[in-house]
Amino acid sequence: MTADLSWMVKDIVDNVPGARHAVVLSADGISKGATDGLTNGGVRNISAAMAGMQSLSRAAARFAGPVKEWRWNQTVVEFSHGWIFLIGAGQGAYLAAAADPDVDLQQISFRMHRLVARLGDNLTSAPRVNAAEGAGVVDAQLVENEATGGPGFVLPELDKAVAGVRGARHAVLLGTHGLPLGTTSGIGKDLADIISAAMSGLVAYSRATAQFAGGLNDTQWRQTVVEFQHGWVFLIAAGDGAYLAAAAEHDCDIEEFTSRLEEVVPALNAAAEPRIGTVGGA
Repeated sequence: MTADLSWMVKDIVDNVPGARHAVVLSADGISKGATDGLTNGGVRNISAAMAGMQSLSRAAARFAGPVKEWRWNQTVVEFSHGWIFLIGAGQGAYLAAAADPDVDLQQISFRMHRLVARLGDNLTSAPRVNAAEGAGVVDAQLVENEATGGPGFVLPELDKAVAGVRGARHAVLLGTHGLPLGTTSGIGKDLADIISAAMSGLVAYSRATAQFAGGLNDTQWRQTVVEFQHGWVFLIAAGDGAYLAAAAEHDCDIEEFTSRLEEVVPALNAAAEPRIGTVGGA
């Protein structure tokens, strides 16, 4: 039986100003240790939500870029009142941390990765992800043909926003029903459907972590960012009942990309409004 690692994860809240909580969990959502201040029920809930989040984060790997092997680095969720960070902590284990809005992002990242190195001696596997672990093999035919399934509903405004940023790849506007409302050109219907389903789930799991971040009654989810070795996937709110999922190469200026997308949200919603009604009435 794995020892309780709560005494070790205290390192983050003890040494990083603004850090609130930390939890070590298994891939199946079982807590292996947590900092003080969380109820048993809270620890169970956040562990389950984080396990779901890491699973869906990995499902987005193909959207980040057509590579045959990929490696997930981290998932970050931003709320109006704080941050959530999730990284690997060895095979089948993860480290999650919550922090205030003004936390030093570099400092908490450093402490989390240093703790992962220490946790390696207390878990059943090495602390660092090696070339085999965490690398997903993507079907070669799907890699070669992102347009499979025929063209989707292309939004010219979205195409323009993506084309204006170096390293930006794709974007999909999706509704709360989990179906795509429009895409950039070059994305086939099959990929749009797969990404929309995964991203809708990722939004739901992101919102479920609000209490871990110090949830308030007026909690506002802002974005979820997934970093892979080969690229980025991120989600932002796009008005009532809609979200934007976008992908970019690893050297893309993510801040510039998200700013461009936020600027075109009103036009995107207006263009997709007929489809919202069609889908809702189907």
